[in-house]
Amino acid sequence: MQQNIVILGAGSWGTALAISLSKNGHNVALWDIDTGHLEELSCHRENKRYLPDIALPEELRITNDLETDIPAAHIVLFAAPAQHFRSALQTAAPYMQAETIAVNVAKGIEQDSLLRLSEIADEEIKGLRYVVLSGPSHAEEVGRGQPTSVVAASIDRVIAEHVQDVFMSPRFRVYTSCDVIGVELGGALKNIIALGAGISDGMGFGDNAKAALMTRGLTEITRLGLRLGGQAGTFSGLSGVGDLIVTCTSMHSRNRRCGIMIGEGRSPEEAVKEVGMVVEGMFTTDAAYGLSQKIGVEMPITESIYQIIHHGAAVPDAVDYLMTRQKKHESEDEVCTLIWDR
Repeated sequence: MQQNIVILGAGSWGTALAISLSKNGHNVALWDIDTGHLEELSCHRENKRYLPDIALPEELRITNDLETDIPAAHIVLFAAPAQHFRSALQTAAPYMQAETIAVNVAKGIEQDSLLRLSEIADEEIKGLRYVVLSGPSHAEEVGRGQPTSVVAASIDRVIAEHVQDVFMSPRFRVYTSCDVIGVELGGALKNIIALGAGISDGMGFGDNAKAALMTRGLTEITRLGLRLGGQAGTFSGLSGVGDLIVTCTSMHSRNRRCGIMIGEGRSPEEAVKEVGMVVEGMFTTDAAYGLSQKIGVEMPITESIYQIIHHGAAVPDAVDYLMTRQKKHESEDEVCTLIWDR
């Protein structure tokens, strides 16, 4: 079942998926808004800028002709950073066909509108056949064919299963889900907690602190996710706790690396510059904090990281705030209350 696939965004993740899909036997064309970058890819047959030391398959085409390629595509894959997802949709929209499937692999919340990416897709292209692909998936490992598992979520089961078939390989396993909201939020919000995990590491704190931060961070992700319509089980799956684990513990994670530098004393601006690529958590923290204030959801870790990166709060003060807040029960259900009150 060979598919024509156009990928918008030749960063590390778009390139890794282009390699994987080409090896699956699909006709893949890779595009980027940066024409100079496309010339480098064509010349070197390697993404030296974002995914070095991994050769591009001979079959993978580098294109600058969306007007020809998108109308013939079965799938258009959007791999632009989340804050540029809307403009990528606008670029592709004039050439998209009614039957074209849009697969989004960006993870974030639009900073200005506070919209999830599927909501943006619905605004820009009504009736779009939309799938979000998310999970614990470092581009560096996918590009080298290391075992990876992700989730394809859509409100249309047939489309989700089609994407599952197209992307599956012996080293890239795809599960399906109907919970677009939960999968999108899990992928976006874990970047905030990864910033926090990096800050903790940069300050020299140990495993205890990071384990607590990840666990309570998952509580915040789930709390906001449920309020916005996600399903509880999603947050304990690949696109929830799975993605949280990989992003908080790996040096492949830009968000964790950025957090480490902040914890060591560098400013957020200096840290982002040194990472050298988009750090989605910086934008998502702002958006998630705005959402939490708008709908009245308590997110103390998110609030603390927001104050550090957007208002210059001192990191030690944020730690003191989190550790000395009013005492409370760990669980948010009423089971213990019912037992204790017997």
